[in-house]
Amino acid sequence: MTSTTGRFAGSLIGRERDLARIGDFVDQAAVQGGAFMLLGEAGVGKSVLLEAAAARAPAAGHRVLRASGSQFEAEVSFAGLHQVLHPLFDALPQLSQTHERALSVALGLGEGPAPGQLLVANAALLLLRQAAVDRPLLMIVDDIAWLDRASAVVLSFVARRLTGSRVALLAASRSGEESFFEYGGLPGHELQPLNEQDSAALLKARFPALAPRTHQRLLADAQGNPLALLELPVALGDLRRSSTLPAVLPLSGRLQAVFAARIKDLPGATYDQLLLAALDGTGDLKALHTDELAPAERARLVRVDQSAGRLVFRHPLIGSAVVEMSMAEQRRRAHRLLAVRLADQPERRAWHLAEAAEGPDEEVAALLYAVARADLRRGDGVAAITHFLRSAELSPADIDRAGRLGEAAYLSAIVNGDLHDAPRLLELARRADRRGDSLATAVAGAYHLLNGDGDVDSAHRLMTGAIEMLADPGDAHDKVLIEGLYTLLMVCFFGGRAELWEPFHAAIARLKPAPPDLLDILGKTFSDPVRLAAPVLDRLDAVIGRLNQEIVPARISRVGIAGSYVNRLGQCRDALWRVISHGRDGGAVTSAIEALFLLGNDAFLVGQWQEMEQVVDEGLALCDKHGYQLLAWPGIYLRAMLAATRGQDENATALADQMTRWATPRRARAIQAYAWHVKTLAALGRGDFDQAYQQATAISPAGMLASHVPHALWVITELVEAAVRTGRHAEATAHAAMVEQTGLAVISPRLAMVATAAAAMVAPDGHYSDLFQTALATPGAERWPFERARLQLIYGERLRRDKATSQARAQLAAALDTFRSLDAAPWMARANAELRATGLSLGHGLAVGLGALSPQQREIALLAAEGLSNKQIGERLFLSPRTVANHLYQLFPKLGVTSRAALRDALTPQERD
Repeated sequence: MTSTTGRFAGSLIGRERDLARIGDFVDQAAVQGGAFMLLGEAGVGKSVLLEAAAARAPAAGHRVLRASGSQFEAEVSFAGLHQVLHPLFDALPQLSQTHERALSVALGLGEGPAPGQLLVANAALLLLRQAAVDRPLLMIVDDIAWLDRASAVVLSFVARRLTGSRVALLAASRSGEESFFEYGGLPGHELQPLNEQDSAALLKARFPALAPRTHQRLLADAQGNPLALLELPVALGDLRRSSTLPAVLPLSGRLQAVFAARIKDLPGATYDQLLLAALDGTGDLKALHTDELAPAERARLVRVDQSAGRLVFRHPLIGSAVVEMSMAEQRRRAHRLLAVRLADQPERRAWHLAEAAEGPDEEVAALLYAVARADLRRGDGVAAITHFLRSAELSPADIDRAGRLGEAAYLSAIVNGDLHDAPRLLELARRADRRGDSLATAVAGAYHLLNGDGDVDSAHRLMTGAIEMLADPGDAHDKVLIEGLYTLLMVCFFGGRAELWEPFHAAIARLKPAPPDLLDILGKTFSDPVRLAAPVLDRLDAVIGRLNQEIVPARISRVGIAGSYVNRLGQCRDALWRVISHGRDGGAVTSAIEALFLLGNDAFLVGQWQEMEQVVDEGLALCDKHGYQLLAWPGIYLRAMLAATRGQDENATALADQMTRWATPRRARAIQAYAWHVKTLAALGRGDFDQAYQQATAISPAGMLASHVPHALWVITELVEAAVRTGRHAEATAHAAMVEQTGLAVISPRLAMVATAAAAMVAPDGHYSDLFQTALATPGAERWPFERARLQLIYGERLRRDKATSQARAQLAAALDTFRSLDAAPWMARANAELRATGLSLGHGLAVGLGALSPQQREIALLAAEGLSNKQIGERLFLSPRTVANHLYQLFPKLGVTSRAALRDALTPQERD
């Protein structure tokens, strides 16, 4: 069975164990016979496993007899037995005359008085045993519960008398199905639905192009049922690629047939209640007449929990089948009745009124529009899209329809990540917008231009033009206008030019009575933090402090964006992880992408580079999956920065060049700044200070922190260091002075450290040391290990040039230790080179001197260098030999050695003495 099981396991996802169980029975039955029952819900895959057994059986030596129960033959006596024994009819004459006559009459092959069932059963058993003399027999009967009564009774008798023969019965039936075949006591196997992982694998293998939310919805509704997983996408047709699905999924003919038999025999009143329950979708018994539900419970279609007040369909697709079997007028009548019964629940009532409507109805459309807005406040963008679309369908006025379609298109892209569906919705909105003044359509169009083609200037013109055409462009309560301004903000940021921001700031200033707090804050901290951030930092901190109460993913990611250039991402981490979890569960995709890259940004600064790689990889995979080229660039930038810090210059340069090629023709200067930053860092790592200066000043010239170029805050240290090292002292001094003049230190402790370090780098001899010490002692400086180590490296280099050797070694050793922990290879090399220049012998090229050791480790290292054993060292220092060994294990890497023999060479004569 091994090879065949393996073969079928490759095509039957998640059924390896089930195949092995069936395979074992088939193999053993060839020797000892027996019966085996395969049970499971409809569509779970019983028939497929029977096919696998039939394919395996010949290799085990079996001759296979097949039969299948059918509702259409359930009233025909012995119809099922006729199927099973048909291939053996030629052997009937070999039976005794009594047994031959009994079977012939029962199977309709001859005439005579009706034989007793026991005689027929014995005759059937004898015929099977006789046929198995030359070769084992395997009877495979599918849907045995649907066999006619006479056949089922005979096969029940036969099944219990097969052990020890060379005849076997493998039968399948739905779990809990009433049947005349008595399988109690027979060995068997309950076939379970697929688990979530295998369900997802099957769905992806057969339908790889499903929209993510559609994929999640199908998994939820199918509940591991393989037939449902394979048939639901077929029934959806073109909707497979959409993220917006109907409340009740359509069924294919095969799926409907699975449940139809049990539904069609229900009393009319019971069916009506099931239709109400399926269309309501909540299971709330308040909407139903529970006294009519008993027949559905007996048919195992539903469970009624009176204590919880809920009705639950035993499988979600039963509800779908109920709806599929109804007529349009039945559904409208049911929706009208539900709207009356749910009058105290406005949102559910609005939806049912909409489903009952037969044409445009502005009153219902307005109710649904209000529901969509409430969905957004709760953070449920997917439901909002559905309600916006239905509201648009019911809107009689063209302009209202265009605006609602535009909002749906925008949300489809920003929430679902469905850029592919946005053009279709946009086209519908444009057709409805005959006057061409729908702001919602412009917002959706600008978002699609920005994230699809990256056309910054066209998106900017579209947005500013639409805002100017508004009758009241200063209404701070206009939700579409506010969302449009958020979109315009992102257009301006990626454009990266001060002139693009002017219409944005003007629009914010017009808002009355006041702009929304988050929009106002974001418009300052993210546009030009050098000049605009300081006055709103207290407000930003207050907003961040309330993030634990925030549930809307887009707002959380926007708060993170507002804090990104002013070093507040650390306080947003928990909330951003919630956004990511929401996106992983099928929620707001674009917010999840933004949150992943924001966390990656923070992880880079705080030295959590492994986490950074993980979140960046996940974010880029989502961008690739959903077609978000523009949103991908921050992730590509972070990946390139990591390559630059680790000395992977070829990779870093290739990624930077990729950014430049894309950004230059689109005039997306923010992306160009990303590329310049990467090249700056790579050049510094390899000691090419002139190249570093050229790249850093491309972001913002020396002596300036360019207007509306927030990225200038991230290259202050780089620019000043490169200027000093290339002899551009005037430029370095001017830049440090500008940093001090603009008061960046008040924005964040990190920028205070950077500002002080810039002043230290240009300070004259005799004055720089205190400034460096102040910078390195900045509260929380250890939170930014890479930047702090670079300052220690710069400080150590200057100390060495000033002949302060021991002080230089301490700074350089500490820097090297940090660089090594981060695996920042080029910076390790720079620190090592400086340590060599202090006269430190480097044995293996990575020694850092005793300055990096604790006092106790220093004593142990010196004693070990003298040749003392662990025991002797322990006796001197009152330590156990094991403790000494542990200390040596820890200090060897710090000194760059791997043995005691190398330890002496790693220390200078002065250190040994």
